[in-house]
Formats: sequence, structure tokens, C-alpha cells
Amino acid sequence: MNFSFLKEKAFQALENKRYLTLKNILQDMNPADLALLFQDMEKNDVYIVFRLLPKEVSAETFSYMDSEMQMHLISIFSDSELSEVIDQLYLDDTVDLIEEMPANFVSRIIKNANDSTRKMINEILKYPNDSAGSIMTVEYVYLHKDMCVKESIEKIRSVGWVKETIYNCYVTDSRKLIGVVTLLDLLTSEDDTKISDIMDTNIISVNTYEHRESVAKKLSKYDFMAIPVVDNEERLVGIITFDDVMDVFEEEATEDIEKMAGISHNDESYFKTSVFKHVNNRMFWLMFLMLSSTITGLIIDNFQLQIATIPLLVSFMPTLMGTGGNCGSQSSALIIRGLSVDEIQLKDFFKVIFKEFRIALVCSIILAVVNGVRIYLMYKDIQIAIVVSLALIFTVIISKIIGCSLPMLAKRLKIDPTIMATPIISTCVDASSMFIYFTLATKMLNLA
Repeated sequence: MNFSFLKEKAFQALENKRYLTLKNILQDMNPADLALLFQDMEKNDVYIVFRLLPKEVSAETFSYMDSEMQMHLISIFSDSELSEVIDQLYLDDTVDLIEEMPANFVSRIIKNANDSTRKMINEILKYPNDSAGSIMTVEYVYLHKDMCVKESIEKIRSVGWVKETIYNCYVTDSRKLIGVVTLLDLLTSEDDTKISDIMDTNIISVNTYEHRESVAKKLSKYDFMAIPVVDNEERLVGIITFDDVMDVFEEEATEDIEKMAGISHNDESYFKTSVFKHVNNRMFWLMFLMLSSTITGLIIDNFQLQIATIPLLVSFMPTLMGTGGNCGSQSSALIIRGLSVDEIQLKDFFKVIFKEFRIALVCSIILAVVNGVRIYLMYKDIQIAIVVSLALIFTVIISKIIGCSLPMLAKRLKIDPTIMATPIISTCVDASSMFIYFTLATKMLNLA
């Protein structure tokens, strides 16, 4: 059924205290939708409605909630209720929960986890935040090479319901990963077939300390539902599933967008971030851009005589700076994207510059012709039309070269390429375009 319809019916039942009806409505809803439903509830009602959910559904719903709602529920849970939720959560969801909680909440969560869960949590938490180890889960199915298919299927039946995924089963020998077998392989093989006969030994895995963005790229490249995580001795320590990678892609994309816009990273949502925090996140780049514009101002100030002689020159400055900034942003966006998905390598530096030069040449000529005709029709001055058109050609070419080269140079210097996006490129292009424009005007209009 439609979420909006179920939401309306749920609130009506809650308002009229028809809890049996509400419970039936909740059973028809997806855990992700249930989390959204709780977001719109009064906090006094959240606990009552949460207790109407079956244990397994309540735990999954809890994992979809934002940290504020999770903290609210934890604060009113009894120890036994909190223990129930933690027991039902997948381990990676528990780790995510712990990483976002204040210290007093973390201690309470760990205290109410069972011994094995507590041990596994501590194992995962020791890895760096951006590593494969920090997002892996240890809830996977492992088999032995000497097991037969029948034994393996029986094992999956007995433990599969508490595992993150059963579609890929991992074959180990003394904890070392030696093969992978899929559920399809098991179901289509004879009962007495040995696992060693059907397992795939061409294993693609990641190290516990490998960067999580690299892991996400591998999972996407090979279309895996999960990828094994091994330590330095090739021992299997966990797996990373596609849903964890989706979270990584979202977080990395968010960080890239923020950096490209000149905003410091913030984990909180827009509305939950205070005005002061928003100001703090944005002020550095705003201050940098404001002060860096001094360079452009000094260039313009150096050509005051030319401006005083032909004041009309000033009216074309926004066109040149705006077009240059847009062209640079286009190039940088494509190059940053290409670098992030490994479509473009550092060895392609000159190849990229040559291609962007050709693109810039065609684009600039088209823009220059259109703009030149516009200026001539408006001002009936062929000389100024030619000057502005030539300045536009040089501006577009330079801006596209700057836009494609800065991200690659940043990558070469092991700096995040997104930092070299719009803010810095705009500053460079503005200064360059004004210098070119007024130099051409001075020479061609005899203004020296």
C-alpha cells in the first residue's frame, strides 16, 4: 500500500488509541518507512508504538532511525529491552550505532551486549574510520573444503537466519580464505559433492585496512553482493555487503559536494545543524574567496586609465568572468568524477589537457561569434566586439585548462581533488580573464 495512506491511518489509530488496529497497520509497513513514521511522531508516542513492533522488525526499524531518535529510545529503554534490540541488530549496524553515540550511551550499549557481540564490536572498532574493517560485518557463513553439499546446506539452514547474507559462502582452512561458493552452486550440485570441487578459488578480497572508497569501487566493478575482508595473513575476518557500500557512496558523494562548494564536512542533517555551526562550516572558504578577489581587484585597478577612456569596457567584465568560471567548473567536475571512478589516471595528464584544449577551442569560437554579433548589434562598435570576443576565446581556453589540470595536480600531491573545484578555480579564472581582457583592450584599442 501507499506509504502516505498507511501513515495517515496509523496516526488516526494512534490518536484514537486503537492499538490493535495500529499494530496491524504497522505490520504492512517496511522498516525503512517505519523509521520515517517515527520521525513525525511526538516523542511521548514513540516508545508506545515501538513496543507494538515484532522483535526482528523493531530492530531493523531501529537501525534505519537517525541518531537523535535512537538516543531517545535508548534513554527510555530498560536494560533488558536494550539488550533485546542489540541482539537482533546486525553487528555492522551496532557498530554504526556506537560510532554515532555519546560516550555515556556507548557504555550502556556495550554493557547490554552479550560477551561474543561485545568482543566482535571491540574488534571492529579498532580499525580506522575510513577502512574496510570499520564497515565490515562478521556475520557470514563459512564452510570447510571437505564438507559435502548436503552438510553445507544443513549448516546454512541452522545459522543462516542470523547472518547478513547467505548468497555467498566462504571456504576457509585454518581461518585462511581459500574459496567462495554461492548458494546457487550448492542448490544445483549433488548432495555428496565436495565443497572443494565446486568452490571458486579465484578470490577477490580486500584488506582490513584498505580504504572504504576503494572497497566500494571493487564491489561496484565486479557486481558483488558481498566481498570478503582478510587480514595481512589472508585470514578471513569479515565481509562487506552492498548495502554498506551504498552508505559509503552516499557519504563520499556528500563530502565531495561539500568540498566542491567550499563547505566543511558536517555529519548532521541541514535542519539539525545550528546556525553557528553552518556559519563555521562555510566561513573559511567565504573568507578565502573574499580575500583572494583582491588579486582580481588589483588587476582591474592597474587598468583604471583604460576604463576611464572607454567606460563601456566595464560592462563586459561579468560576461567574461562568469563564462570563464562556468567553463572551469564544467571541466573540473568531469575530471574529478573521472578520477574518483578511476576512469582517468594521472598518466593521462597531457592527454586530458589536449582534449580539453580542443573542446575549449570549439566552444570558445561559438561563444565568441555569438557574443561578438550581440555586442556589434547593441553598440555598433566592431573593435570592442572583436576585443571582447578574442578575450572570451582566451578565457574559455585557459579556464578549461585550469579546470582540468588543478584536480589532477591535487591528486598527484595526494590532496583531495574536490578541494580544487569551484572556489579555487573561480579565483584563478577571474584573475586570468581580467588580465587577458584589459591587455588585449590596451593593445588593440591603443589605450596605453
